[in-house]
Amino acid sequence: QVQLVESGGGLVQPGGSLRLSCTASGINISQYTMHWYRQGPEKQRKIFANIFADGATNYDDSVKGRFIVSRDNAKNTMYLQMNNLKPEDTAVYYCNTVYINRDLWGQGTQVTVSS
Repeated sequence: QVQLVESGGGLVQPGGSLRLSCTASGINISQYTMHWYRQGPEKQRKIFANIFADGATNYDDSVKGRFIVSRDNAKNTMYLQMNNLKPEDTAVYYCNTVYINRDLWGQGTQVTVSS
């Protein structure tokens, strides 16, 4: 079965850090462009980070310099290291790729930044 499973969310204080994981099964993520999306309260789901098959990454300005996307091909897992978290980073975080011309989503993991 082809699926993505996120983990690592939780409650963190402003200025803190979290690392999210997205583990794939049924596909080899090293061959795909992988994405991170997030959906804040009463907001639309929005893409904010990408990692391409060649390992290159890019980020939305809202997270640039604070978040880092990486990939461990041996574990077939993508990571999102989130540093200097802010309350506005509170959201459900999703990993995504396009597989056989359709969106493949994980179930999402909640990140709450609050004191």
